Amino acid sequence: MSSGDAPLLEVRNLTRRFGGLRAVDDLSFSVARGAIHGLIGPNGAGKTTTFNLISGFYAPSGGRIFYDGRDVTGSRTSALAQKGLIRTFQGTTLFQQFSVLDNVRVGCHCGAQASLLGRVLGADAHLERAADKKAREALAFFDLAALAHDPTASLPHGHQRALGMAVALAADPRLLLLDEPFTGMNAEETRRMMRHVRQLRDERGVTIMLVEHDMRAVMGLCDSITVMNFGTRLAEGTPEEVRNDPRVVEAYLGRSDHAA
Repeated sequence: MSSGDAPLLEVRNLTRRFGGLRAVDDLSFSVARGAIHGLIGPNGAGKTTTFNLISGFYAPSGGRIFYDGRDVTGSRTSALAQKGLIRTFQGTTLFQQFSVLDNVRVGCHCGAQASLLGRVLGADAHLERAADKKAREALAFFDLAALAHDPTASLPHGHQRALGMAVALAADPRLLLLDEPFTGMNAEETRRMMRHVRQLRDERGVTIMLVEHDMRAVMGLCDSITVMNFGTRLAEGTPEEVRNDPRVVEAYLGRSDHAA
């Protein structure tokens, strides 16, 4: 298998225990390069814990995590971010007192290592200009350029979610883990965000893995889906295969609330 055919992310027998509870239990799956891959399941299935393990917020109790062919099990979040593994959160984690532009400039820190002394002496001016350019490009990608100098606190919910994505884009992701990117959005905001997610993959070459409640968005976006239940892998396949899997219908899709 060539490096181009190998999965960008591979999880092998991943386990995470909290006391006597196995939140993730011997879980294995892989994410192909250039894919949009969904991770779904009922409430408490272990999806967010899995994201926390992959992104370095938790250390596994067992199993291994491979990113771009390298074992990154137990790596720090900052080290993974430097390698292009970027994660967003269920809650929009923005600096509400900052301008829209300044929030995205924060996301440029990996590529703009300007020092305080350098700023005072003007030696890092070229890095500041590069960060500003990258931030404005990320805002334009998410149709936020006209709001660059607005206070972040004034943005409606859908724009705040888009701004969180712009911050992630400015960090140069190769693999982007989206934790419930459509939460709280109305139908039009969801359609707009789905278009942006596709563009991230198609135009920027970003591989995407997402956890999401909105099943229409999941089924409409994803190339492949892994279904979790009680910390384990219940099923995996294309949206059509997952939709028609009796085990998934019983454990998840058949529920009246369709909770993920």
